[in-house]
Amino acid sequence: MFQSFNVTSRPDQAAPRVTALRAEMAQAGLDAYLVPRADAHQGETVADCDDRLAWLTGFTGSAGSAVIGLSQAALFTDGRYTVQVRAQCDPALFEFIDWPATKPVDWLKKTEARRIGFDPWLHTVAEIRAIRKALTDTDAELVAGANLVDRIWADRPAPPAALAVAQSVKFTGRTSDDKLDEIRESLKKSGADAAVLTLPDSISWLLNIRGSDIAHTPVVQAFAIIPAEDKLSLFANPAKFADLPEDPRISIYDDAALAEALSALEGRVLVDPASAPHAVVSLLTKADVVEGTDPCQLPKARKTPQEIEGTREAHLRDGAAMVEFLAWLSDQAVETLSEIDVVKKLEGFRRATNALKDISFETICGSGPNGAIVHYRVSEETNRPLAEGELLLIDSGGQYVDGTTDITRTVALGDIGADEREAFTAVLQGMIAISAARFPKGITGAHLDALARSALWRQGRDYDHGTGHGVGAYLSVHEGPQRLSRVSDVALEEGMILSNEPGYYREGAFGIRIENLIVVQPAQMPPGSDKREMFEFETLTFVPIDRNLIHPDALAPWERDWIDEYHALVWDRISPRLSDDARAWLREAVAPL
Repeated sequence: MFQSFNVTSRPDQAAPRVTALRAEMAQAGLDAYLVPRADAHQGETVADCDDRLAWLTGFTGSAGSAVIGLSQAALFTDGRYTVQVRAQCDPALFEFIDWPATKPVDWLKKTEARRIGFDPWLHTVAEIRAIRKALTDTDAELVAGANLVDRIWADRPAPPAALAVAQSVKFTGRTSDDKLDEIRESLKKSGADAAVLTLPDSISWLLNIRGSDIAHTPVVQAFAIIPAEDKLSLFANPAKFADLPEDPRISIYDDAALAEALSALEGRVLVDPASAPHAVVSLLTKADVVEGTDPCQLPKARKTPQEIEGTREAHLRDGAAMVEFLAWLSDQAVETLSEIDVVKKLEGFRRATNALKDISFETICGSGPNGAIVHYRVSEETNRPLAEGELLLIDSGGQYVDGTTDITRTVALGDIGADEREAFTAVLQGMIAISAARFPKGITGAHLDALARSALWRQGRDYDHGTGHGVGAYLSVHEGPQRLSRVSDVALEEGMILSNEPGYYREGAFGIRIENLIVVQPAQMPPGSDKREMFEFETLTFVPIDRNLIHPDALAPWERDWIDEYHALVWDRISPRLSDDARAWLREAVAPL
């Protein structure tokens, strides 16, 4: 299986490791040490050798950080991980802090820490700048140095060294030469002589390559320097590229050569402060650093027609696997199944397509109260039997060579209470509101996010995560810069793929989330409309929504029509791909409200 259910950390492992780290801190003359959940590429998913936060503290969430003082320690996580961090970590050792309401620097300022150590490869330029600014009214200082966690991590895994593979232009729609020419042209327009790329998904997109350095994310870990007029320099383990033909426009160097290359760069060098490690800027001693957005981010987000068509096909294939799974689930005696049983069976249906390259993230399968843990990972320890009268939340996806999928469905296990149905219906109304939105050019995800929350707000409810994230084309399932979020300032453009996933979570009781993927497209304008450029969303995901959880009387007529029309499309597009039993189940699942 692509998913493991092993327990990867325990709360009792943290104390001796923190003690050992404190000994290293004392020897280095440090009062505190920053431990982020990050690698040198600032990816959401990190390789085993870079999962320092989990190894040190026990917390395995995809976002968070720790500050270790000589006598105090704190863990900072957002609302997605409020429950998880308390279950995985020792409360006698760590104070649990709600981030971003309280930032690590806010906590540090309340302590007596004066020398605060950090690894400059694990923190971005913008992050270190913000911390230093916050410390200006104190006598505390940041001290860059070698990673102290690595010094005490005796059995640290080896770095990934998977082979890179070429991604065909029939899926990308553009050659790497074409992309390189576009990036070089953008550098010239900005007045930059070169750019430093640190994000593996940007480099993998640019060079039309894919890899398996990171679990569930088909990227090649590397750094790159793009001069406006010369060869691209790629810094990674050269053995990764043994199966690829030599490219005359690229020179490949060992990653150990990066520091020297950065130190030798001259002229105006573009660096993205939001993603580049602080160490990169520190090494650019001869260059004039120009700060700007990674030049690959927006071109990568604007999917080509070939990428969109491939993604459509991937979703139909994946949708059929999901329907086969839901049909199977409906025929089981609930009390005979556990969460792990469900995850294994779902992956089995995806594998049966004979096209699955990997899952796109570890399947979130939470029954009853586990559904309220937003990024719940079932393990052999937490595995819970299913029970009648509960909700089951399943958030999953697949990586296919033609596209990346991400879908969440919440299903009723038997008869469900009125409160759960009321909340589910409000979440559904939010998902429909985004799906049906029409908006002018220039609108950002922040403008649309409230549409997904309005029905919940009327009930006095909300959720503590964004409504949607960008999604790659056989790349990262979480892709920037586009988002549906209160904090997004990036205008939505044609070809951008996003998730649409409002939710509601009641700690200790249940969780609800409904998720489809959508793509921005030019709007079909009604008669009499203004002559202005408008966009709307095309839905990519076609899997039925559990009608047993919908409160029809709470819906407006147009919302009922949307559901019935969506289910009609599910039938038309998915039913020809199904087994006889699954087709019979689907016929009932998509019946009109």
